[in-house]
Amino acid sequence: MALTPETLPRHELNGLWVVVVDAPNPDLVGIAGRVVVETTNTLYVDPAADGDGSDGGDARVRQVPKRGSTFQFRLTDESADSAKESGTASEPDHPTGDDAAYVTVDGARLLSRPALRTETTGDSKWR
Repeated sequence: MALTPETLPRHELNGLWVVVVDAPNPDLVGIAGRVVVETTNTLYVDPAADGDGSDGGDARVRQVPKRGSTFQFRLTDESADSAKESGTASEPDHPTGDDAAYVTVDGARLLSRPALRTETTGDSKWR
């Protein structure tokens, strides 16, 4: 199954670029970087890999709870092309210089074991 805005919650999130756009704790809003670990209830974000070459002065991996948070993921390549058709925001002037699609996901849609979410829905060959 291709990674598209519609199927994003059913895919592996590790390695995707993410920014926290809303969270119960205002200190977490604005954290951006690559997802390095995903658990049932949290995402671990590495701001040193946020895509613009800077770590914003904070090189530690940040733990963000999924419940109550809203995340914006960056999709590239063919998923960005199909995302433009579905109305997902596209930002060609992003600091990384890539033409990508940005998908906003409510953290409540991600509350489950990653293995269950990714392997028991869709056309996975591992099911």
